[in-house]
Amino acid sequence: MAEADTAKELRQRKAPAPASSSSTEAEDETPKKVNKKIIDEEDSSPFSILDIARTLVFLLLASSALSYFVTRDSFVWNAKRPKWTRVDVIKAYLAGPKQYTDADLAAYDGTNPDLPILLALNGTIYDVTNGRKFYGPGGSYHFFAGADASRAFITNCFEEDRTPDLRGAELTYIPKDNEEVDKLYTKAELKIAKEQERRKAKQEAYKALKHWVDFFEKSPKYTKIGRVKREKGWETKGPAPTLCKKAEEGRPSARPKPPGKENA
Repeated sequence: MAEADTAKELRQRKAPAPASSSSTEAEDETPKKVNKKIIDEEDSSPFSILDIARTLVFLLLASSALSYFVTRDSFVWNAKRPKWTRVDVIKAYLAGPKQYTDADLAAYDGTNPDLPILLALNGTIYDVTNGRKFYGPGGSYHFFAGADASRAFITNCFEEDRTPDLRGAELTYIPKDNEEVDKLYTKAELKIAKEQERRKAKQEAYKALKHWVDFFEKSPKYTKIGRVKREKGWETKGPAPTLCKKAEEGRPSARPKPPGKENA
């Protein structure tokens, strides 16, 4: 009987009312779909390419500035670099080409420590201050400083030929006249031989001077800053210099014997 009453009581109980829609949504723990763009942004690197580029540029500039203050010349820690990146080359470019007369150049021979050391070659002026131990007082090439000594670069007469006058400098390479050899030539042959010798000697003089022009032009230490100012036609005025003793003594003693007469 008690069991029947209990069953009846259970049947009479009402089922619990369904939860409201608002309550269901509150209790629903299923995650919503997130926008893909937001996920990509959250997963991306905190540093953009622009940020990295800015950092690299800053480090490069900082290194260059520190290099200049330490070396007092180089922006790249004295590493081998194009000549145009040197500080003195940039300054010379910004200042524009300078002009000095031959008389002006004499003041820039290194005796005044407050002035740069200049030399000229074939009319072009170079700042050789970076080579003070060579071109300054007591240096092995001091005789070139403060002048255009183009002739000396050909004749090797460093004291006598501190001049840009190249007239007759090619004689350095022309054989001396030799009576014993010259009589083996006919008059016409000797004339042709002398013309060929002079032509070849001029080429040799040109090569000797060009060797040094190329040296200063390509040197990583020295800077071209301008030209020597001279009056028009200066190279033909006044008497031509005579060949210095050293160059005269160094000339070939005789021209070769004519073909076919080597054993004469």
